[in-house]
Amino acid sequence: MPSVTTLTSFDLEKLQLEHPEYRMELVDGSIVVMSPSGYESDEVAAEFVAQLRNWVRPRKLGRVTGAAAGFDLPNSNVRAPDVSFVVAERLRKSPRSFAQLAPDLMIEVKSPSDALKSLREKIKEFLAQGTKVGILVNPEQHTLEIYQLNSEVVILSDGDVLRVPDLLPGWEVAISDLWPLEF
Repeated sequence: MPSVTTLTSFDLEKLQLEHPEYRMELVDGSIVVMSPSGYESDEVAAEFVAQLRNWVRPRKLGRVTGAAAGFDLPNSNVRAPDVSFVVAERLRKSPRSFAQLAPDLMIEVKSPSDALKSLREKIKEFLAQGTKVGILVNPEQHTLEIYQLNSEVVILSDGDVLRVPDLLPGWEVAISDLWPLEF
């Protein structure tokens, strides 16, 4: 009978250091190598980070990170959303390794190689592990799906404004401002 080895966040960290060219996650004891995102989706994620960081940092509300920041979730999976926010009181100092918690807000931006079903499942996993708000951004459709535990999904599109008052009081961004500029 073959032996089965369950990998840990330590194993993931070691592999990530040995292979920084790959983005990896630990899901149910297995390492998942993530494919690179598309240019458009990465630009949307960068804009989301910029919009959030520019609001959060001067107010010292918490921490905003991009796709390289991993979270060691309570279920022992290590996942990395495209954008995340953690309230200051929950993470007073940046850890050197993976954050040992679920972010308060996590955002996934669909790239051409992503399946919407797997992104929605990832968001639901984060919500089950303590994330308060999960957002799925679809640049192809110019839509955002907003998920909260035990709530209906809210869909926003161009002409709408995103607000997350429980986590980011006063912050808002027009959905149309998230998409890449055309020159």
